[in-house]
Amino acid sequence: MKNKIFKGIVGLMVLTIIGCTPKKEEAPAAAAVDNEQIKTELQAMETAFANNMNAGTPESIVYYADDATSYPQHKAPLVGKAAIEKDLKDELASGPKGTKVAYELLEIHPSSDGNQVVEIGAYKVTDSTSAVIYSGRYMAVFQKKDGKYLCVRDIANSDRPMPEKK
Repeated sequence: MKNKIFKGIVGLMVLTIIGCTPKKEEAPAAAAVDNEQIKTELQAMETAFANNMNAGTPESIVYYADDATSYPQHKAPLVGKAAIEKDLKDELASGPKGTKVAYELLEIHPSSDGNQVVEIGAYKVTDSTSAVIYSGRYMAVFQKKDGKYLCVRDIANSDRPMPEKK
């Protein structure tokens, strides 16, 4: 009899504890990330970047955050938007005339909230006859700032031979 009373009291205590424990609040569901919209937005940025480079106006490129860092091939890292823009201008001034660049977004990897995106892409540089001079791949990390993606880090590699030492 004592055993039945003891089991009843223990059972009642367990039910009381379970009933009085506050329920865990479920986190609100994160808004779904629209990969196609992100791809469209980033490809438009890549196309605008190429159009400005091809027009010889890299200063018109809206792509990099002010605190961006770029890791170009065969060069020291470029820190800050101004340093990156200067390097782009120098590249245009020293490169062969009549070349065109095109960028193609290959894949994206957005964060769960879509505020950061890693982009993997490819590029081609062609001459005036559209023959490929060299090509390569790149990775870029974007952060959404004031509703727009800006590149905060990028790195590229190409199949172009190393520049000759002077």
